[in-house]
Amino acid sequence: MSNQTISANTCLIVDDDETYLRVLTKALQRRSLIVQAANSVESALEALHRFIPQLAVLDLSMNGQSGLGLIKPLLKVNPECRILILTGYASITTAVEAIKLGATHYLSKPADAEQIMAALTSEPAIDKDQTVETSPMSINRLEWEHIQRILKENNNNISEAARALGIHRRTLQRKLQKRPKLL
Repeated sequence: MSNQTISANTCLIVDDDETYLRVLTKALQRRSLIVQAANSVESALEALHRFIPQLAVLDLSMNGQSGLGLIKPLLKVNPECRILILTGYASITTAVEAIKLGATHYLSKPADAEQIMAALTSEPAIDKDQTVETSPMSINRLEWEHIQRILKENNNNISEAARALGIHRRTLQRKLQKRPKLL
């Protein structure tokens, strides 16, 4: 890694949605951040050789790869890096995993620049050692969490997850499009 000094206003954004990446990059630059954008895990890892961010915004799922794989490399180059995970398919399972790996926050998409800045500049979502108290989940939410766990166990492969769940692939795709309320 380089001997580059770490500035509090540096941010790495990683998302495979080119439009969202471009819009968010410009929005954060308007907020006086020096931004490095990457559209894949590989390009983000390459960027870490020349850019050491203080802040990072990572998409959870990018073309079959997980942004979670970037948490350890980010913390290796900067142990103080504040990491926000963004996802279109929020679940308790992935949120807990992200926090355990070292992410400081977790937001569902769509998230705008104000929400992202608020998350990056606020206290961590949860202390890694803190227990999470939850009220009983609805049947729909419980099903959603189970689907997310099975999907994760099958490396986000929808066909394999559908087989493991004993349902048709299209049925699983429809269920994934209907995100239940958080209660």
